Amino acid sequence: MAASTLRPETTEERVIYHCIVWTWAYWLIGALYILAPAVGWTLAAMAFRRYITGEGGPGRDRIPAGVLIWSAGMAFMLLALVIAHLDYSFGAAMLLKSMIGWAKGWALMAVFPFIGAMMHVRAPIIFRATNVLALQTLLLLPLFFLAPVLHIPSPLFVSPLQIVGGPGPEYFSVEFYDIDDTNGGLRWRFFAPWSPAAAFIANISFVFAIYDRSSFWRWIGIAGSVVVCLMTASRLALVAEPGVLILLYFVSNLTQPGTFAIGAVGGAMSCFAWPQLLLFYSDLTDKFNNARIASTRVRAYLRSIAMHRWETEAPVFGHGEVEKGPHLVEFMPIGSHHTWYGLLFVKGAVGALALAVPLVWSAVETILKAQADRVSRAAFGVVVVLIFYTFGENLEVLAYLFWPGLVVLGISMRRRVHNPLRGALGS
Repeated sequence: MAASTLRPETTEERVIYHCIVWTWAYWLIGALYILAPAVGWTLAAMAFRRYITGEGGPGRDRIPAGVLIWSAGMAFMLLALVIAHLDYSFGAAMLLKSMIGWAKGWALMAVFPFIGAMMHVRAPIIFRATNVLALQTLLLLPLFFLAPVLHIPSPLFVSPLQIVGGPGPEYFSVEFYDIDDTNGGLRWRFFAPWSPAAAFIANISFVFAIYDRSSFWRWIGIAGSVVVCLMTASRLALVAEPGVLILLYFVSNLTQPGTFAIGAVGGAMSCFAWPQLLLFYSDLTDKFNNARIASTRVRAYLRSIAMHRWETEAPVFGHGEVEKGPHLVEFMPIGSHHTWYGLLFVKGAVGALALAVPLVWSAVETILKAQADRVSRAAFGVVVVLIFYTFGENLEVLAYLFWPGLVVLGISMRRRVHNPLRGALGS
């Protein structure tokens, strides 16, 4: 189908496409945090019904291994949560609230790959929808730039939908700009709860943009992603976006002789330039940390506290809940700002392994499939972005925003690994 006439064809495609395209409208009424779990669990129920009744069609009569591994991992997340709550005697009400939080957070990491693998959804539809959203974002830029000039209140309001419950009011607030607490500068968070989270979503949109077959929409998507990353002033985004590009090129061409030649030459040159490379890395790290030194210091303290308390208090199943930190970390919750330290503190070693195993599996699976499959290359890009941001964000609380990437990952899971020896290279 030509790129210019790309349209949703099935019910699930229409639901997913319109959920993405109408993101700004849902944000305006504060419904984004509610939308993803509601749509995800509804579509998953439809997919499961089709699976058990045999209505899914060819290729969807079995659940791919990747989906099963992600489902098992998120089930272990729930197990760790329940055991930790029992260990610390949080009570039935708190346990129920946490289980609902799991259903709106970690569970989505298995729900949306299941949807992608078991329903009739094409990856190009998702690529196009995110690029349409990028165009809308570019058209809204004058409003975002003018808002601080016109002294529009920030936040403008908090949606009454907050009554359904969530991690905090920032998930339901509508604001056109933000003031950096550390330097007083302007930052924009668009439809995310905070600025770096918006850059996180922009990085996934960047991956989708480069795989849209329409050059017009491809460049719209790339432009939208770059602009969002710059306006959020996210340090991690400046590393992640070029890193994803480089990794995508090399990983997608592992069977090409040129890739090995470039790798060999690069390896030989790095041996001779090793001292200079170490110095460059050290300087780059210092500049990265000093760009927002107060934030770096708080994050370091949070990591230290989380690690110490995990090791000494709850190494296996964790503490069950995040806890308000001391004045030293500006009362930021212990277990936030970092997926791995957060998992160790809240869900212990069991929780960390419950995420690490599916991530490693998906990385290996998409690398193998990426040699001959365009969708799997995009899925590998999603996995790379997720891995990058485990070191700067908590994936659980942002799954309601990056769920389109999980659907594409699920689509890749149902595709076969091509044998390059049979001439299957290319897409």
